[in-house]
Amino acid sequence: MKMKKKRILVAMSGGVDSSLAAALLVEKGFDVVGATMKTFCYSETASSSKTCCGLDGITDARSVSDVLGIPHYVFDVEEHFTNHVIDDFVSEYSVGRTPNPCVRCNSNTKFPDLLEKGRKLGCDGIASGHYVRITDNTLNHRVLSRGSDRKKDQSYFLWDIPKTMLPFLHFPLGNLDKETVRKKARDLDLMTADKPESQEICFVPTGNYRDLLERQLPALHPSLQPGHLVTLDGEIVGTHEGFANYTVGQRKGLGGGRSDVFYVVEIKPSTREVVIGTEEQCFCPGLEIRNLNWLDNPPDSMSEVGVQIRYRSLDVPATILSIDESSIVLKFDQPQRAVTPGQSAVFFSGEQVLGGGRIESALDRQELSLRL
Repeated sequence: MKMKKKRILVAMSGGVDSSLAAALLVEKGFDVVGATMKTFCYSETASSSKTCCGLDGITDARSVSDVLGIPHYVFDVEEHFTNHVIDDFVSEYSVGRTPNPCVRCNSNTKFPDLLEKGRKLGCDGIASGHYVRITDNTLNHRVLSRGSDRKKDQSYFLWDIPKTMLPFLHFPLGNLDKETVRKKARDLDLMTADKPESQEICFVPTGNYRDLLERQLPALHPSLQPGHLVTLDGEIVGTHEGFANYTVGQRKGLGGGRSDVFYVVEIKPSTREVVIGTEEQCFCPGLEIRNLNWLDNPPDSMSEVGVQIRYRSLDVPATILSIDESSIVLKFDQPQRAVTPGQSAVFFSGEQVLGGGRIESALDRQELSLRL
């Protein structure tokens, strides 16, 4: 008796990565279905058509699906996307924090919604063009690991997906690098082979997120009102046009006329102050992390982990000083620059993603000692 092919639903944004992911699954003999998600940024405007979720992306995904001979669907997830991604994005900036919208999209919209839609279509699993891998650990449990190409590894954006989804995920590009992906796409005559990567946040096609904040927040919201630039000692050294324009570690937009180079060290929404300091003052020895999600067993207190606090950076060794269900306090082996509230902190054991959380606050030595 002939075995039924395993059916996989592939998230197709219209870029080369998701296009090749679908093509490789077809080559391997899977019954492949393509899907593109209609989010907030789907519109008739020229600017939004250039983002990963715009009209061009939907058209290209459908064209690639036609070439591969697979069905293609467009799923409307605008309500979920707005509630879980855009509203969170606005809320975080309004209180002086810097969000990770791609993390929110993956964990609250893209993967859960895709799996739900896939099950209704009789699919056994879902796939995407992320540069990550699903591997088996020593206990033969499915775990999430870094992509082989560290320059393209995207595991930082997937720490918050539900652990229960791991057995159903497929990442065909996990062992490839970008150059190989483009070459394979050209060999297969995929029209997206040389398509440039989208750099903008999909729902901010202008590249200026303040445009979105001004549309979503009340006109006199404190985050958009003028305030003071102050030093760590509280000295007023200038003014700003709204603390939502700033993020920790930022250098631009702080005014000129100073002999030293200054950076944003802290944002104080209660007083509308943006605290600036030298690059040395941007470093801190530890941090607190909340909104935790674990893809494997949580580490123990006083254990050492690798922690990555921004995309495009390496994970660095740190010691967990305290851990419970709601928060972690850890100390870096070496102080780290620009620990930014709202950004993701992702925990690694070698190549494996253990889990992660949102950075609540940077901690100095005195604060670390008080948390013990």
